[in-house]
Amino acid sequence: MSLFGPLHAAVLCAVAAALLLAGGRTEAARRARPVLAGGGAPPEPAPPPWRAVRAGLRGRPEWLCLPVGLAVAVAGDSVLPLLAGALAVPLVRRGLRARARRRAEARRAEAVIALCGSVAAELRAGLQPGPALVAAGTGRALGDAEPAVVAAARFGGDVPRALRDAAGEPGAEGLAGLAACWSVAVGSGAGLAAGLDRLEAALRAERDQREDLDAQLAGARSTIVLLALLPVLALGLGTALGAEPLRVLLHTPAGLLCLLVGAVLEAAGLWWSARIVRRGGAR
Repeated sequence: MSLFGPLHAAVLCAVAAALLLAGGRTEAARRARPVLAGGGAPPEPAPPPWRAVRAGLRGRPEWLCLPVGLAVAVAGDSVLPLLAGALAVPLVRRGLRARARRRAEARRAEAVIALCGSVAAELRAGLQPGPALVAAGTGRALGDAEPAVVAAARFGGDVPRALRDAAGEPGAEGLAGLAACWSVAVGSGAGLAAGLDRLEAALRAERDQREDLDAQLAGARSTIVLLALLPVLALGLGTALGAEPLRVLLHTPAGLLCLLVGAVLEAAGLWWSARIVRRGGAR
């Protein structure tokens, strides 16, 4: 009898017991609450526990590594894939958070461009710089610094300094140009609307250049994904041909050695390829 059988059964029993206990407590609490409060009949039955699990995974997709690892562990009759799935959770979470940060930076940069155009339009409509900045709507572009910038614009404070402080956030670097235009316009009486137009055009050109570079690097990123999936495709092909690659890799000394060396080489290759793409994107 394999060593993974009892562990597999224990894990499944523990998960099922936790779900049933949680569902039982939730259902009992929902039924007891209106009765104790004098509300009459109990409410409708609670939804199945797996719906709550699915709702919880919706915002944490990295935890899907555990059931995938469990499935491979059952198929290969070994605990190693389950451990690999557990170790992959923080790595996947880190990658997803970095991707979310990049998307947030891109949205903020786009909001800064829109802010420059809106302020210029309000200035041409006849508003003064302070009211024009307030009327343009600054929430997404300024983020947490919005109260300080709005207060400075409304009450005659140091608007350029507040904008430079807000420019320190990722994706909001264009606010430093807005602060420079503001300082020049206030100090020399130059037209702020014309300066904002030029600033908006420069930020749009920089955004277009960045998007063009991302499009050129898309092929390299696709290659990295393909390299990451090649071992999985090889295992599936070997299983389809009846070679039993999981049994060889997980239950023989030579297979374990090949699995270790292959995992190290795969991780090194992915890291090096991602490093090349990151350097290309930074340039």
